[in-house]
Amino acid sequence: MIRPSCLLASALTAGMLLSTAACSNGGGDGSGSGRTDSPASPASTVPASPVAEEPGAASPSPSASVRTLTRSEAQTALITNSDLGSQWDESKGVAAWHDVLLKSKVDASAFVTDKGNAAQCQKLLDGLYKEDLLGTPQGAGAVTGFDDSSNDAQMRYEVASYGKSSLDAQLKWLATLPDVCDQFTAVNGKGDRQTVQVIETHLPDAGDARQGLRVTMSGELEGDPDTLTLDFAAVRVGDSALSLTNGGLSGTDHQSTEQAVQAGTKRLQDVLAGKSPAPTQG
Repeated sequence: MIRPSCLLASALTAGMLLSTAACSNGGGDGSGSGRTDSPASPASTVPASPVAEEPGAASPSPSASVRTLTRSEAQTALITNSDLGSQWDESKGVAAWHDVLLKSKVDASAFVTDKGNAAQCQKLLDGLYKEDLLGTPQGAGAVTGFDDSSNDAQMRYEVASYGKSSLDAQLKWLATLPDVCDQFTAVNGKGDRQTVQVIETHLPDAGDARQGLRVTMSGELEGDPDTLTLDFAAVRVGDSALSLTNGGLSGTDHQSTEQAVQAGTKRLQDVLAGKSPAPTQG
Protein backbone atom coordinates (compact mmCIF):
# COMPACT_ATOMS: atom_id res chain seq x y z
CA MET A 1 0.00 0.00 0.00
CA ILE A 2 1.22 3.51 -0.74
CA ARG A 3 1.27 5.38 2.55
CA PRO A 4 -0.41 8.77 2.56
CA SER A 5 2.13 11.57 2.64
CA CYS A 6 2.37 15.19 1.64
CA LEU A 7 0.65 15.01 -1.75
CA LEU A 8 0.21 17.72 -4.32
CA ALA A 9 -3.27 19.03 -3.78
CA SER A 10 -4.96 22.37 -3.60
CA ALA A 11 -2.98 24.70 -1.41
CA LEU A 12 -3.59 25.29 2.27
CA THR A 13 -7.05 26.30 3.45
CA ALA A 14 -7.31 29.94 4.56
CA GLY A 15 -9.51 29.52 7.57
CA MET A 16 -8.40 26.03 8.57
CA LEU A 17 -5.81 24.69 11.15
CA LEU A 18 -3.50 21.87 9.50
CA SER A 19 -0.76 20.08 9.92
CA THR A 20 1.42 18.57 13.12
CA ALA A 21 7.03 10.61 18.99
CA ALA A 22 6.50 9.86 22.03
CA CYS A 23 5.03 11.79 24.93
CA SER A 24 6.82 15.04 25.82
CA ASN A 25 7.28 16.46 29.28
CA GLY A 26 4.36 18.54 30.52
CA GLY A 27 4.76 22.28 30.72
CA GLY A 28 2.40 24.01 28.30
CA ASP A 29 1.09 27.22 29.85
CA GLY A 30 -2.66 27.45 30.18
CA SER A 31 -2.42 30.54 32.36
CA GLY A 32 -4.07 32.75 29.84
CA SER A 33 -3.49 30.15 30.59
CA GLY A 34 -12.88 24.68 18.53
CA ARG A 35 -14.89 25.53 9.10
CA THR A 36 -14.14 23.50 6.24
CA ASP A 37 -13.26 25.84 3.35
CA SER A 38 -12.19 25.43 -0.24
CA PRO A 39 -8.41 25.19 -0.53
CA ALA A 40 -6.60 28.47 -1.04
CA SER A 41 -3.01 29.46 -1.54
CA PRO A 42 -0.58 29.69 1.41
CA ALA A 43 -0.39 33.09 3.11
CA SER A 44 -4.02 33.70 2.20
CA THR A 45 -6.15 35.91 4.40
CA VAL A 46 -9.14 35.19 6.59
CA PRO A 47 -11.98 37.76 6.44
CA ALA A 48 -13.41 39.24 9.59
CA SER A 49 -16.31 37.35 11.10
CA PRO A 50 -17.98 36.97 14.50
CA VAL A 51 -16.65 34.51 17.06
CA ALA A 52 -18.43 31.18 16.73
CA GLU A 53 -19.86 29.60 19.84
CA GLU A 54 -18.74 26.05 20.55
CA PRO A 55 -20.66 23.63 22.73
CA GLY A 56 -18.88 22.75 25.96
CA ALA A 57 -16.55 25.74 25.96
CA ALA A 58 -16.85 29.30 27.21
CA SER A 59 -18.12 31.78 24.60
CA PRO A 60 -17.26 35.27 25.81
CA SER A 61 -18.55 38.33 23.99
CA PRO A 62 -16.10 39.96 21.59
CA SER A 63 -14.13 42.82 23.11
CA ALA A 64 -14.72 46.26 21.66
CA SER A 65 -11.02 47.03 22.08
CA VAL A 66 -9.73 44.19 19.91
CA ARG A 67 -6.63 45.28 17.99
CA THR A 68 -7.55 43.60 14.70
CA LEU A 69 -4.72 42.95 12.31
CA THR A 70 -4.87 44.18 8.74
CA ARG A 71 -4.29 41.68 5.94
CA SER A 72 -0.82 43.01 5.25
CA GLU A 73 0.10 42.95 8.94
CA ALA A 74 -1.06 39.35 9.32
CA GLN A 75 0.99 38.31 6.29
CA THR A 76 4.03 40.18 7.58
CA ALA A 77 3.71 38.37 10.92
CA LEU A 78 3.92 34.93 9.28
CA ILE A 79 7.13 32.98 9.67
CA THR A 80 9.07 31.75 6.65
CA ASN A 81 11.06 28.57 6.13
CA SER A 82 14.14 30.61 7.12
CA ASP A 83 12.76 30.57 10.67
CA LEU A 84 12.82 26.75 10.64
CA GLY A 85 15.43 24.12 9.86
CA SER A 86 16.92 23.82 6.39
CA GLN A 87 14.81 20.72 5.70
CA TRP A 88 11.61 22.80 5.50
CA ASP A 89 10.26 24.09 2.18
CA GLU A 90 7.07 25.84 1.17
CA SER A 91 4.17 23.43 1.28
CA LYS A 92 3.01 21.84 -1.96
CA GLY A 93 -0.45 21.02 -0.63
CA VAL A 94 -2.49 19.41 2.12
CA ALA A 95 -1.23 16.02 3.28
CA ALA A 96 -3.49 13.09 2.38
CA TRP A 97 -3.64 11.87 6.00
CA HIS A 98 -5.37 15.12 6.97
CA ASP A 99 -8.72 13.95 5.59
CA VAL A 100 -8.17 10.22 6.02
CA LEU A 101 -7.40 10.30 9.75
CA LEU A 102 -8.57 13.59 11.23
CA LYS A 103 -12.07 13.26 9.80
CA SER A 104 -12.91 10.57 12.35
CA LYS A 105 -15.64 9.96 14.90
CA VAL A 106 -15.04 9.30 18.59
CA ASP A 107 -16.25 5.92 19.84
CA ALA A 108 -18.51 7.32 22.57
CA SER A 109 -19.43 3.85 23.83
CA ALA A 110 -16.04 3.62 25.52
CA PHE A 111 -16.83 6.65 27.73
CA VAL A 112 -18.66 4.78 30.46
CA THR A 113 -18.79 7.35 33.26
CA ASP A 114 -18.79 10.70 31.44
CA LYS A 115 -20.35 10.88 27.98
CA GLY A 116 -19.70 14.63 27.98
CA ASN A 117 -15.98 13.95 27.65
CA ALA A 118 -16.62 12.15 24.36
CA ALA A 119 -18.11 15.38 22.99
CA GLN A 120 -15.02 17.33 24.02
CA CYS A 121 -12.73 14.80 22.31
CA GLN A 122 -14.87 14.99 19.18
CA LYS A 123 -14.54 18.77 19.31
CA LEU A 124 -10.76 18.35 19.42
CA LEU A 125 -10.72 16.10 16.34
CA ASP A 126 -13.13 18.39 14.50
CA GLY A 127 -10.95 21.39 15.34
CA LEU A 128 -7.84 19.67 14.01
CA TYR A 129 -9.68 18.67 10.84
CA LYS A 130 -11.35 22.05 10.26
CA GLU A 131 -8.26 23.84 11.55
CA ASP A 132 -10.13 26.20 13.86
CA LEU A 133 -9.13 25.19 17.40
CA LEU A 134 -8.84 28.87 18.38
CA GLY A 135 -12.28 29.71 17.02
CA THR A 136 -13.20 32.15 14.26
CA PRO A 137 -10.98 35.23 13.83
CA GLN A 138 -12.57 38.62 14.53
CA GLY A 139 -10.27 40.33 12.06
CA ALA A 140 -8.00 39.48 9.18
CA GLY A 141 -5.65 36.53 9.34
CA ALA A 142 -3.07 34.80 7.21
CA VAL A 143 -1.98 31.18 6.74
CA THR A 144 1.15 29.55 5.41
CA GLY A 145 2.55 26.03 5.36
CA PHE A 146 5.78 24.06 5.07
CA ASP A 147 6.77 20.52 4.14
CA ASP A 148 9.64 18.50 5.60
CA SER A 149 10.21 15.93 2.86
CA SER A 150 12.94 14.22 4.86
CA ASN A 151 10.43 13.28 7.54
CA ASP A 152 7.12 13.28 5.61
CA ALA A 153 5.97 16.04 7.95
CA GLN A 154 3.93 19.15 7.40
CA MET A 155 3.45 22.38 9.33
CA ARG A 156 0.51 24.74 9.03
CA TYR A 157 0.95 28.18 10.58
CA GLU A 158 -1.69 30.87 11.13
CA VAL A 159 -1.79 34.41 12.53
CA ALA A 160 -5.09 36.20 13.26
CA SER A 161 -6.99 38.51 15.62
CA TYR A 162 -9.50 36.82 17.93
CA GLY A 163 -9.89 39.01 21.03
CA LYS A 164 -8.24 38.44 24.40
CA SER A 165 -11.26 37.03 26.24
CA SER A 166 -12.09 34.63 23.42
CA LEU A 167 -8.49 33.43 23.18
CA ASP A 168 -8.14 32.97 26.92
CA ALA A 169 -11.31 30.85 26.96
CA GLN A 170 -10.02 28.64 24.15
CA LEU A 171 -6.58 28.24 25.74
CA LYS A 172 -8.23 27.31 29.04
CA TRP A 173 -10.32 24.67 27.25
CA LEU A 174 -7.29 23.28 25.39
CA ALA A 175 -5.46 22.91 28.72
CA THR A 176 -8.20 20.56 29.97
CA LEU A 177 -7.92 18.10 27.07
CA PRO A 178 -4.99 15.98 28.33
CA ASP A 179 -7.15 15.08 31.36
CA VAL A 180 -10.57 15.04 29.68
CA CYS A 181 -9.52 13.05 26.60
CA ASP A 182 -6.26 11.35 27.68
CA GLN A 183 -6.83 8.20 25.56
CA PHE A 184 -9.83 7.27 23.42
CA THR A 185 -10.79 5.42 20.23
CA ALA A 186 -11.73 7.11 16.95
CA VAL A 187 -13.03 5.53 13.74
CA ASN A 188 -12.53 7.06 10.28
CA GLY A 189 -14.87 6.85 7.31
CA LYS A 190 -13.31 3.59 6.12
CA GLY A 191 -13.83 1.90 9.47
CA ASP A 192 -10.18 2.07 10.52
CA ARG A 193 -9.89 2.30 14.30
CA GLN A 194 -7.30 4.56 15.91
CA THR A 195 -6.18 4.82 19.52
CA VAL A 196 -5.85 8.54 20.20
CA GLN A 197 -3.68 9.93 22.98
CA VAL A 198 -3.54 13.59 24.06
CA ILE A 199 -0.75 15.02 26.21
CA GLU A 200 0.49 18.47 27.15
CA THR A 201 3.80 19.64 25.67
CA HIS A 202 6.32 22.25 26.73
CA LEU A 203 6.48 25.52 24.79
CA PRO A 204 8.98 28.37 25.09
CA ASP A 205 8.00 31.15 27.49
CA ALA A 206 6.70 33.38 24.71
CA GLY A 207 3.83 35.83 24.38
CA ASP A 208 1.16 36.56 26.98
CA ALA A 209 -0.25 33.02 27.22
CA ARG A 210 0.34 29.74 25.45
CA GLN A 211 -0.73 26.10 25.23
CA GLY A 212 0.90 23.07 23.63
CA LEU A 213 -0.60 19.65 22.92
CA ARG A 214 0.56 16.46 21.23
CA VAL A 215 -2.03 14.21 19.61
CA THR A 216 -1.12 10.73 18.39
CA MET A 217 -3.42 8.44 16.43
CA SER A 218 -2.18 4.83 16.32
CA GLY A 219 -3.89 1.97 14.54
CA GLU A 220 -4.40 0.62 11.04
CA LEU A 221 -4.78 2.59 7.84
CA GLU A 222 -6.18 0.49 5.00
CA GLY A 223 -4.85 -2.65 6.63
CA ASP A 224 -1.36 -1.40 7.44
CA PRO A 225 -0.17 -0.13 10.86
CA ASP A 226 0.29 3.62 11.02
CA THR A 227 0.77 6.35 13.62
CA LEU A 228 0.02 10.01 13.06
CA THR A 229 1.78 12.38 15.47
CA LEU A 230 0.82 16.05 15.63
CA ASP A 231 2.06 18.96 17.72
CA PHE A 232 -0.44 21.76 18.25
CA ALA A 233 0.78 25.08 19.65
CA ALA A 234 -0.95 28.41 20.24
CA VAL A 235 0.45 31.66 21.65
CA ARG A 236 -1.59 34.75 22.50
CA VAL A 237 -0.08 38.21 22.00
CA GLY A 238 -2.59 40.83 23.10
CA ASP A 239 -5.80 40.27 21.13
CA SER A 240 -4.05 38.21 18.45
CA ALA A 241 -2.51 34.77 18.31
CA LEU A 242 -0.33 32.47 16.30
CA SER A 243 -1.17 28.80 16.05
CA LEU A 244 0.35 25.83 14.30
CA THR A 245 0.17 22.11 13.78
CA ASN A 246 3.31 20.15 12.98
CA GLY A 247 3.81 16.45 12.30
CA GLY A 248 2.95 13.50 10.14
CA LEU A 249 3.05 9.73 9.78
CA SER A 250 6.78 9.61 10.57
CA GLY A 251 6.55 11.56 13.80
CA THR A 252 7.04 15.20 14.70
CA ASP A 253 10.10 17.36 15.27
CA HIS A 254 9.21 19.28 18.43
CA GLN A 255 12.30 21.46 18.03
CA SER A 256 10.75 22.88 14.85
CA THR A 257 7.57 23.59 16.79
CA GLU A 258 9.58 25.51 19.39
CA GLN A 259 11.51 27.41 16.69
CA ALA A 260 8.26 28.43 15.02
CA VAL A 261 6.79 29.60 18.33
CA GLN A 262 9.82 31.68 19.25
CA ALA A 263 10.31 33.30 15.84
CA GLY A 264 6.58 33.76 15.26
CA THR A 265 5.90 35.39 18.61
CA LYS A 266 8.67 37.95 18.04
CA ARG A 267 7.37 38.73 14.54
CA LEU A 268 3.80 39.17 15.79
CA GLN A 269 4.94 41.39 18.67
CA ASP A 270 6.90 43.59 16.26
CA VAL A 271 3.99 43.91 13.86
CA LEU A 272 1.55 44.83 16.63
CA ALA A 273 4.04 47.45 17.85
CA GLY A 274 4.16 48.99 14.36
CA LYS A 275 7.68 47.72 13.69
CA SER A 276 9.09 45.78 10.78
CA PRO A 277 10.14 42.30 11.94
CA ALA A 278 13.88 41.86 12.01
CA PRO A 279 15.37 39.53 9.37
CA THR A 280 15.83 35.94 10.51
CA GLN A 281 19.32 35.39 11.88
CA GLY A 282 21.46 32.45 10.79
